[in-house]
Amino acid sequence: MSLSLRHISKSFGRATIFSDISLDVAEGETVVLFGPSGTGKTVLMRIIAGVEDADNGIIMIDNRDVTNSSPDNRGVGMAFQNFALFPHMSAYENVASALTAREGSATIIQERVNSIVKLLKIDHVMGHSPRELSNGQKQRTALARALVGAPRVLLLDDPLRNVDAKLRYEMRLELPNLLRRFGSAVLYVTQDYKEAMALGHRIAVLQGSRIIQAASPIDIYERPESLIVAKLFGDPTINVLPVMPRLHGDEVIIEIDGVSISIGQYYRDAVGIEASLALRPEHLVVCSTPGANSFPVEIVAETPLNEKTVLLTRTRSGTEVLVSMPAINEGTIPLGLGFVSFDPKSVLLFDRSTERRLRYFDR
Repeated sequence: MSLSLRHISKSFGRATIFSDISLDVAEGETVVLFGPSGTGKTVLMRIIAGVEDADNGIIMIDNRDVTNSSPDNRGVGMAFQNFALFPHMSAYENVASALTAREGSATIIQERVNSIVKLLKIDHVMGHSPRELSNGQKQRTALARALVGAPRVLLLDDPLRNVDAKLRYEMRLELPNLLRRFGSAVLYVTQDYKEAMALGHRIAVLQGSRIIQAASPIDIYERPESLIVAKLFGDPTINVLPVMPRLHGDEVIIEIDGVSISIGQYYRDAVGIEASLALRPEHLVVCSTPGANSFPVEIVAETPLNEKTVLLTRTRSGTEVLVSMPAINEGTIPLGLGFVSFDPKSVLLFDRSTERRLRYFDR
């Protein structure tokens, strides 16, 4: 139950949707295909399912070339973001349709459907028509239809996009356990970075017609290959300041608004390169007096966001720097002049010309 894509390309007229896409999804693995709207995620899913044809490339399922196979011979289950339920069928008939197409016996079909819908807690609405279902029930019905045939490959095209926040949160908790039971190779599309981080064993970032990084969630967040990837993950977004690292003795020094800050011996290979310093808001600390690895700022605004508080600060040169910290009582940190400090180990540096991440000297 594995999926392999090799050098998949697709264009519509002169518009290249994606080019040279290669990706592996192992049995029992969930890989999240993540990227902004318009990057071709849904088109790629339709190509894997056999609904669209690729211009070039090979699709392998269980080491079998299915590039030219019909959709019903691929062993692929798919759940769409718009549910795509048959309006003239009951919820039960929608779920069972994936099995009735194979002409299975009524008893076996009923047993399979009942086991899935109980697992998804929608057995009580199986007699309803789609128009009588809530969005959450429609989403689970579409997912049940995709799962009931025990597909070798499961494609989930942003299935939580049209459901309310409460259900989306619950399904982020429930889906990993549910998917593990089936052992399918799962490709999951989303534009929500939190969803990607919660559900994926690996995340493949699709941007500019290609996959620019495929790695574990922690690697994507802590070791992004490019500034583009770094900006796609995190809320608030990562802070970026221009720097030119220089060497002072054994120490690498950066300057922020004329203040020299040592980042130890990290990034010695970055010395002399025009770089972008990237700092996650949660890695910053606001203080009233200067300290090691700190630079002066004006604290402009404070925004409480339930579990955290976000401070808007501004450097002397006018660059905005966001600081995220555990929730505090509003007004605890006074507005006005202050300092922001950081641990040098939390620093990310990117080559300003290529936007590629610069490596630690000792890694």
